[in-house]
Amino acid sequence: MFYKELREYMQVLEKKGLLKRIKKEVDKNWEITAICRVAFKKITSDKRPALLFENVKGYDVPVLVGSLGASREVYATALSMDSKNLLSNIANKWSDALQNPINPKIVESGPCKENIITGKDIDILELLPVPIWTVGEDPSPYLTSPCDITRDPETKIQNVGTYRVEIKDKAKTGIYYGETRHIARHVRANEKKNQPTPIAIVIGTDPTIGLASVSSIPYGVGELGVAGGLRKKAIDVVKCESSDLLVPANAEVVIEGEIPPHYRENEGPFGEYTGYMGPPGDQPIVNVKCITYRNNPIYHAFLSQMPPSESSLIKSIGRESNIYSHLKKAHRMPIRDVHLTEASGAAGYLAISLDVQYPGQVWEAMWVAWTLDPSFGKFTVVVNDDIDVRDAFALEWALSFRVRPHEDLHILRKTAAVHLDPATAPACIPQHDHSRHMLSKIAIDATRSHEYPHIALPPKEHLQKVECKWNEYWGE
Repeated sequence: MFYKELREYMQVLEKKGLLKRIKKEVDKNWEITAICRVAFKKITSDKRPALLFENVKGYDVPVLVGSLGASREVYATALSMDSKNLLSNIANKWSDALQNPINPKIVESGPCKENIITGKDIDILELLPVPIWTVGEDPSPYLTSPCDITRDPETKIQNVGTYRVEIKDKAKTGIYYGETRHIARHVRANEKKNQPTPIAIVIGTDPTIGLASVSSIPYGVGELGVAGGLRKKAIDVVKCESSDLLVPANAEVVIEGEIPPHYRENEGPFGEYTGYMGPPGDQPIVNVKCITYRNNPIYHAFLSQMPPSESSLIKSIGRESNIYSHLKKAHRMPIRDVHLTEASGAAGYLAISLDVQYPGQVWEAMWVAWTLDPSFGKFTVVVNDDIDVRDAFALEWALSFRVRPHEDLHILRKTAAVHLDPATAPACIPQHDHSRHMLSKIAIDATRSHEYPHIALPPKEHLQKVECKWNEYWGE
């Protein structure tokens, strides 16, 4: 099954009980973020629905939050999958999509062209109810789930990435993407020729596009093609009004513009996925030239900031599946599971369960995992395969009773820092400063180092028998 557009996907979420409509009038400047935060705290991660704010004060446009990562069930629905055995199934699905992308299909027009605004009529905040996410700290409203489309000026291959966009004025935004992101290559290549970088900021798409946009896809592989591979059908795209960029024809909103060369201005601070305010810094801007949108558009956003959040869950599932596939398939390592904890923003704490077969294999697993992305795993722990790495209690038990600190704990200096980690430098150091790029890691071997005594538990078969008859014992 594939979804033609965001609206069709929302219908499926609602049928499955995974979409909550909030009909009460809400203020975008404080109420939406507070409601989202309370919902993510009160509702367990396996039951969280996406939230649709239907009545936003001063706007006719509803706000959708959580539609890609409110829960693992929502994520699975976005990919038309069963949530059981999600990690291995997702790894297979992504691997197949990367190896067999389906290039987008160019069409003459689409719903995203139903309304076109240019020139003095452009006013982003008049059109869209963009929330304030960290009230009293964020300097402006931010787009948190844009699919930012740019193109390599030489190869003409497009990149789609999700990079935060600060609304600075009616027709001007800031954009932060980091110097290692693919968009940065495009901007640098254009700046060498002293020419602007065309950009299309797309809001509200088929869910496979949004998930491809936030994933680590190799440079030179078009995310729209990967999204087509995920859905097993080409995505219809149309040409922008102000450039030759191609955008999803069924998108809710497309903000077209240019990134001027060699110009930077202050951007931020912004409440980051780490749970702390990311410091400001000198970043590029986007001069908006045109906005196209559907009739009765839906504004789509991610909840990020303090974990647990939609951002941390999406990143956790996607990154875990990549590491799992990298270890198990590419390097044929006997991995049971991989977990990047949500509390660490799906970046800082990496736990790997391994069926250890020979000395040194624990460290081999760590280094192989780090080669995929050296910034992951500020704390990296490897445990035996009898430990469920998604059970915090089990992890603490392994750390407490299988680690010899003088032998099994190692500090690695001058390693890549977790992106936006506030521990790298004081808040007064701007975000673009290179001192923020390096830090260190703690690697912990929490596997059994020698023969251990028997675990003090009843036999497994006894526990299983009791679980099967639990209602007989418990009287329910």
